[in-house]
Amino acid sequence: MNNSNTPKSRVIVPLFLLSGLLTIVASCSSSEPRPEAAPELAEPVTITAEEAPVAEKNIRVKTTYPRQYTVKKGDTLWDISSLFLQDPWYWPEIWQKNPQLQNPHLIYPGDVLTLVYVDGQPQIQVNEAQRKLIEQTGSDLPVIKLSPGIRSMPLEASIPSIPADAIRQFLTKPRVVTKEQLETAPRIIGSEDDHLVLGSGSHVYIRGEIDKERVRFSVFNPGDALRDPQTDDILGYEAKYAGEVRISAYGDPASGDLTFTEREVLIGDRLLPEDKSKLDNLFFPRIPDRDVQGQIISLYDALFGVAQFQIVVINKGERDGMEVGHLLATFTQGTLVQDPYDKLSSDLIKLPDERSGLIMIFKTFDRVSYALTMESKRVIHNNDYVFTPRY
Repeated sequence: MNNSNTPKSRVIVPLFLLSGLLTIVASCSSSEPRPEAAPELAEPVTITAEEAPVAEKNIRVKTTYPRQYTVKKGDTLWDISSLFLQDPWYWPEIWQKNPQLQNPHLIYPGDVLTLVYVDGQPQIQVNEAQRKLIEQTGSDLPVIKLSPGIRSMPLEASIPSIPADAIRQFLTKPRVVTKEQLETAPRIIGSEDDHLVLGSGSHVYIRGEIDKERVRFSVFNPGDALRDPQTDDILGYEAKYAGEVRISAYGDPASGDLTFTEREVLIGDRLLPEDKSKLDNLFFPRIPDRDVQGQIISLYDALFGVAQFQIVVINKGERDGMEVGHLLATFTQGTLVQDPYDKLSSDLIKLPDERSGLIMIFKTFDRVSYALTMESKRVIHNNDYVFTPRY
């Protein structure tokens, strides 16, 4: 994930975000039962602390973790997180905030992360001195004199929490609406060139009640009803983001121009007000503080199944306590098979449900949520179960 051509600018990483991601990835790669005690490091470093965390939890360290890791330009928090821990819900216990740092929540390229033991529990510490040396000299070799300096850091320069390929998925701008909202929304009825499939630059004609206080609207393909697989209740209707339109003349019909298209715009697509909420590329991944039991009810832009960095919809939303950043484990349902060696029984045997991946909620609605597949050990299907991760 490193990019050797990245500019030499100072990059800020919120430490509390890194801490959450440091503990996410590896837990999904193992289905081993939780050990009775945290694994010990070879020749562990022991330090003292006035306030050490209470040793009540088994914090599993990856056997292949690095003794030290230097943050580099081009790193993502997701890359770094895969190096250290296996259990994603223990991040608060492993971070030692350095009171000597001006802002203990920030780390920079050049900072050295070191895993140590504090009263028997692993912690990550940050060595700022190494960062300052690299930052000012471009080398980690000893120097005689360090010259102080001040440098401004734009927020956009911060290391992203997940790879760019994943962040691009958030541009889908999913929307869940009611049937009435979908049916009464203004609709595209034609184009200047009588094309059925439209793109950026097309001049279109629109019918319906348009808010004349607005000039710009988002265009959506009407999607399918989202149904709860257990009750068959309709939880909402999916509207898939297609692009942006600017109204040039109001009337019946109104006229407008497509200024941007994410996908093909079709005759019959609906106009909805722009969603000006911003989806950040820095998340705070964490395990829900309650047990979640749900199912995947839709695969966004997929028919058979999805893999890493694709989108799914689940039948749990804000009313169920779902929040942006919540992590859920996915399980493929076990199939029914006949035991060919049991001649006395015709009963089918259900095979166990198998863990298939890890998803992170990035957009919530009242009764459904959209999630990004952060890891997939196998193909994730519609109707797969989702649960609060336990191992």
